[in-house]
Amino acid sequence: MSVESGFKTFRGSDGLWENFPVQQVASHEGWEADPELVNNFYNGLRKKLYQAQPNEGHKLIASLQDKYDVNVITQNVDDLHERAGSKKVLHLHGELTKVCSSRDPYNPQYIKTLTEDNCEVAPNEKAGDGSLLRPFIVFFNESVPEISSAMTIVPQADVFVIVGTSLVVYPAAGLVRLTRKDIPVYLIDPEDVSGVNIPNLTHIKKGASEGMAELIRLIEQ
Repeated sequence: MSVESGFKTFRGSDGLWENFPVQQVASHEGWEADPELVNNFYNGLRKKLYQAQPNEGHKLIASLQDKYDVNVITQNVDDLHERAGSKKVLHLHGELTKVCSSRDPYNPQYIKTLTEDNCEVAPNEKAGDGSLLRPFIVFFNESVPEISSAMTIVPQADVFVIVGTSLVVYPAAGLVRLTRKDIPVYLIDPEDVSGVNIPNLTHIKKGASEGMAELIRLIEQ
């Protein structure tokens, strides 16, 4: 979804994320091995986010709120959906703009939102409980607490739209299986997606912005 805004996908075909090995900067093992390197990576990514802008795809999703009840369930950790105007955004994999306790990541008492002029975690900086501050990101091999919220939203959908995902990262990839069998499902992705057997699927082989424009044309015919 955010590629057109300058952010690489979380899991690219080269095994890198923003030129770092994914397992080094986005796994629990990577955090345990070198928390300073991980925090420095997200410090840099956070600065890049504050300079980025929502793309046309983000804006078109937000525009659908004028006519429909829209829930955005995202695997992305940026805040570009919110900045584009989307009101109901559920972040499955965490939020880049936030940091938390490394001992108790989901304790709201220790979750802090960083601002553009104060967006870095210093070496050995501590959370309120005395543990190291860490990115509020769901690393590989960690649970995804918000998946239960997503599982209550998906079965209510009258239209289900998937934008720019490989459909191989679980548990998010399994959400489409919770849709009602009679509703239309749209997949927006310029690449072929293998191993997908979804009833009522329409694959729009375009990027996020062009694909969202095509989707709007289809649903408003």
